Parts: sequence; structure tokens; C-alpha cells
Amino acid sequence: MRVAILCCAAVGLAAPAPAAEHTKDSTDAVKKAVADGKAVLVDVREKAEWDDGHLKDAKLLPLSVLQAGAKAEDVAKVAPKDKIVYLHCAAGGRCLKAADALAKLGYDVRPLKPGYADLLKAGFEAAPK
Repeated sequence: MRVAILCCAAVGLAAPAPAAEHTKDSTDAVKKAVADGKAVLVDVREKAEWDDGHLKDAKLLPLSVLQAGAKAEDVAKVAPKDKIVYLHCAAGGRCLKAADALAKLGYDVRPLKPGYADLLKAGFEAAPK
């Protein structure tokens, strides 16, 4: 029995976009870019998690909102297109899904592997409650 393997280009289909990967940018580079106004830090956890504690200077854009089809103009209020968008969540998984959604909207998005607790340990400040 012969099995034919066809690539997407051979049959006229577009290849799927590569899935997001965690950024190689160091946490110090992230802190500096945010402090210098070159980047924004976006928390993609859900509102209840955010309410339990979040990072100072972070903005909230839950993954569930992105997956529900957030409007580009609403996303732009949280994440300006002229800045790098660093995403974080609880453990690094949800920010990869959010990165895929934001990349489709044309953002320079860089998901962080460290989650919220690890970012606190790395020296990011918690927002006052």
C-alpha cells in the first residue's frame, strides 16, 4: 500500500500559521521595555484572578474575551499597536493562545513563560489592593 503525503502548497492550501512560542526576552528586558514605555504588560487571566492580585502597570485582557471575538478597537484600548505586547497568565499556557489571537490582529506580541507568581518573584511589583 502506498501512502501519499502532500504538503499544503502542493494542493493549493495555505499552510497553517505557526503557533505562538514563549518569548526569549529576559524578565529584566521586559521590565525595562515597560518602564521605558516601549511595551505594555497584559494579563490574560480571568477577572476573578486579576481581582485576587495583579502586577502593577499591567492591563487586563482575559483570554475568554479574546476568544469570544473582542473588537479590534476594544483591544487597542488595552494594547496599543505601536508597542510590544508582553502577555502573562498564571502559568504560561493561556498567554500562548492569547498571543495567537493578537498576532492575527497585527500585534508584536510576546508571551511570557513565567506566570503571575513567578513574575512577582522576578521583581515585578504587585499592584496595591
